[in-house]
Amino acid sequence: MQQHELLPTLPSLLVQPNVPFIHRDLSWLQFNERVLAEARQTSNPLLERAKFLAISAANLDEFFMIRLASLERTIASAVKRDPDAGSRLHRIHSAILEAVAKFGAKQAEALDLLAGELESAGVFIVRKPQPGTVFFDISKKVFDEQVLQKLSPPEPFASAKFHTMENLQLVALLKNNQWLRIPKSVPSLFCTTEDNQLYAFFLDELLATHLGSALAVPGVPSFLRLTRDGDFTVDLEEEDSESIPDVVRTGLGSRERGRPVRLQYWGDFPQNFLQDAMRVLKLDRAQILPAPQTMCLHGLWNVVKQAPDWLSQKAELQYPALNAKLPLRLRDQSKIFDEIREADLLLHHPYDSFDGFVAWIQAACADPNVTMVEQTVYRMDTLSPVIDALKMAAKTKTVRVIIELRARFDELNNLLLAEELRKAGVEVAFGFGALKLHAKVALVTRKEGDVTRLYTHLSTGNYNATTARQYTDLAILTANPEIGADARVFFDAVMKGEIPTSFKQLLSAPARMHRRLLNLIDAETQAAKAGKKGHIVAKVNALVDGAVVNQLYLASQAGVQVDLIVRGACSLIPGVPGLSENIRVISVVDRLLEHSRIYYFENSKALYLSSADWMPRNFFSRLEIAFPVLDPKLYEYISQIVIPTYLADTVKAKELTPQGTWKKRTASSLAPQASQIAKALLGKKPVRSQMVFEELALREYENTPLEKRGLKPT
Repeated sequence: MQQHELLPTLPSLLVQPNVPFIHRDLSWLQFNERVLAEARQTSNPLLERAKFLAISAANLDEFFMIRLASLERTIASAVKRDPDAGSRLHRIHSAILEAVAKFGAKQAEALDLLAGELESAGVFIVRKPQPGTVFFDISKKVFDEQVLQKLSPPEPFASAKFHTMENLQLVALLKNNQWLRIPKSVPSLFCTTEDNQLYAFFLDELLATHLGSALAVPGVPSFLRLTRDGDFTVDLEEEDSESIPDVVRTGLGSRERGRPVRLQYWGDFPQNFLQDAMRVLKLDRAQILPAPQTMCLHGLWNVVKQAPDWLSQKAELQYPALNAKLPLRLRDQSKIFDEIREADLLLHHPYDSFDGFVAWIQAACADPNVTMVEQTVYRMDTLSPVIDALKMAAKTKTVRVIIELRARFDELNNLLLAEELRKAGVEVAFGFGALKLHAKVALVTRKEGDVTRLYTHLSTGNYNATTARQYTDLAILTANPEIGADARVFFDAVMKGEIPTSFKQLLSAPARMHRRLLNLIDAETQAAKAGKKGHIVAKVNALVDGAVVNQLYLASQAGVQVDLIVRGACSLIPGVPGLSENIRVISVVDRLLEHSRIYYFENSKALYLSSADWMPRNFFSRLEIAFPVLDPKLYEYISQIVIPTYLADTVKAKELTPQGTWKKRTASSLAPQASQIAKALLGKKPVRSQMVFEELALREYENTPLEKRGLKPT
């Protein structure tokens, strides 16, 4: 990537000076800032704000376990082969830790602000309860009944024991030089209701208040929490299918013993204590961080989950439950296959209920004309009705499930699911080699007279009913024979441990996706050079692939309008004269997690949905699928309504500036096309995209290309 003289005024964000590429980890930290901003946003209901504060803490835990740990491994390797590169990465490492330290102070401030506002609504985030108060009495009861009995006896402490701390485990240090490792099964936050009020207690606050007296040790304990490298790699290339579960299960243990990457502390420590910790754990001083008032900020999720109905139904506390409807065309299971044969069906979750997919799978599993059901699994909820349907179907037909056992933090769930399905007679296969299986596809083979027809479900999101209520995703149900034939190639190849290729319609990684996307970007570029209109829209979770970023810069310089909707890390810098003045980047952080991926190339008339972000790992280290939108009505709906609605969002969308910072959008900053379509579609401003999609689904897509699709009533 070439150097450019007109670069942002924040060179600390860049991978290299004067090179227009923001380091992915620094950009991701900016994303977490946007999450935290929602916790401070007074227009959000209070429990929603608590949720965002909890998410910001959980996100940061995962960032240290995965991203910072990976960066440190890269630094160790780079220092040996390229000292200059190692020096640049050391600078990034320092910038990250500096940003994280500032972020912790912002989290603490947000907690203070939120706790004060929640009190007025009858929700008390209790900290430092004092004897003689109702808070103290309630906290004592919670501690005695729900915490104390789960604790092991304390042990003598010595600095060598720092090595025995498990990943993300809370440790209490008593004043008599003993310590107590708290079982990770103990919740991080406890809620109880009395007299129409909700009281919430962080675990470390309960321990600080009551542990000393319970153990007859005077003084207030202090606390530590160690974060370790949690990214273990399991290459299955040399393993036979029967040994794969054992290999993955063994790898899980390494997550608890990984290299230390962060130590959080809370309370008073002897003067030499943190220096000893730094020496024994081999951490930089900047990696030893004070907790943002509590070690258990991620536990605020429990306040949201455990709030009683009479409390959570208050408008100032929580949004009304999303009224997701079952799509009209899927309500009669006896006609589901007729409906899909008539026209492709688009599902926009969670506005369209995930029960639509469940109804289709259940219909397929119960249908005597169906001979085979096949599905991939990356993250599936363990209580999913889909599991029961597949197990039932295995008694009378062929059922094949390909499970990725290495889906990060879901490995154990997937191991248990594999065992359960195999016991029921389902053919179970696993990911293979170094590639993780990330594609989301299900295929049903059905005999219809003398014809065998294939019905395919392709999705941008996981087959998980729980997250399908919280994530925005797009899926298509189709009887298109070329899509079905591609899905058949996919399953047959993966079941044999081969990388699928030779698709007619689907794009797959690592085989063709990256090259095809670069070609599509170039086609828009050449069209613009020829005087035609070029327009590219990409909605992804992350955009950090160097070749794609460079190609988008070239497209912008040729006059192509590039609109990017990037939830998380974005390495591209928009709006720089002579480089990217025709590129706009926005990020939508709202009530639901934006998870759908859309690739749109207007001049080429190409529109794909996918499970893949624009990242090297998705292009080269995962088995991914991008699927084309071939039905003209679905194409029109996504290109003329879904995309412009996102681009018109001025409520929850933030815009990336040429200086590498994020700012709130205004109507004046919208693209003219987005403004016109939003006005025609909604008749009013401002636009909040998620609310628009919810309203469209509730109206059953009235006055859109999806209205009254499918078979006529008989």
